Formats: sequence, structure tokens, C-alpha cells
Amino acid sequence: MSSEAAEAAAHPLDIGRVMAALPHRYPLLLVDRVKSIELGTRIHAVKAVSFNEQFFQGHFPGRPIMPGVLQIEALAQAAGVLGIETFGLAGTGKLVIFMAIENAKFRAPVEPGCLLDLEVEFVRKSTRVCKFKGRASVEGTTTCDVEFTAMIADAPKD
Repeated sequence: MSSEAAEAAAHPLDIGRVMAALPHRYPLLLVDRVKSIELGTRIHAVKAVSFNEQFFQGHFPGRPIMPGVLQIEALAQAAGVLGIETFGLAGTGKLVIFMAIENAKFRAPVEPGCLLDLEVEFVRKSTRVCKFKGRASVEGTTTCDVEFTAMIADAPKD
């Protein structure tokens, strides 16, 4: 591991650094911080799931559960941070955009008050298209497994 990768793995990324890597903002920013990152390999990020999330108003009244598709989105955002940080693209306006979702499995509900762990690793990477494998969990229990492909693209022109 290079000294740069070791330093990145040793230092978590706060919300400011996450926001520098991702274009998402409230209410769609689903990564609160990065606990660890190994550039070119993997990331461990977290999402604090609060009852105040807008989607809990309708999913489901009386039994709030985080939609599975939002768990995948949170994993994809963690992958976006991993890709942007790995390729040194923070602040360039580059976007990491979904191309495909494969083998998604939902294994347990995610409820308000949980800390959702988001673990993503590169399966294949290039400066244009990357494949990732992700796992979301709460207190060690897997809630979602998924593989997905994303492309690194220029931001739309105004």
C-alpha cells in the first residue's frame, strides 16, 4: 500500500469531504461519513438512519422501513466517493453514474435509529467504467448485497 493509500485508510472522511466528492445534497445525500477508505480497493462508510427521513412518512406508516432501493443508492454513493477519491477527481465536477445493478438481495429491514454500514469494494476498475460489490449491514447483520457498474462522466454543461 502506498503512503497516500495508507494515509487515506487511516483518516476517516467527514461530511465536508463526502460532499466534495459527491454532487448529492439533502434529502438525497445518503452517506454521512467515511470510517475508512483504501484507495483503489474498498471503502467503509455509514449512514445514520433517522426517523426524520422523508421516505419514512410513506414507507410504511406504522412500520417505517428504509426502501431497499435507497440502500443500493447509499452503497452507490459510497462507491462514488471511493471512485472519486481513488482517481483524484474531487472538485473536478466529474460524476459517478449508475449503468447496471446486478444480483441485488435484500435480507433484513433497516429501521429508524440504525447506523447503516456501507461496505463497497472494486471488482474491476478503469478511469471510465468500474464494477463494484457492496454490502449494507446493521450491527453485523447484512441488510442488502448488490453488484453494480458505474461510469465516470463529465458533469452536464449549463
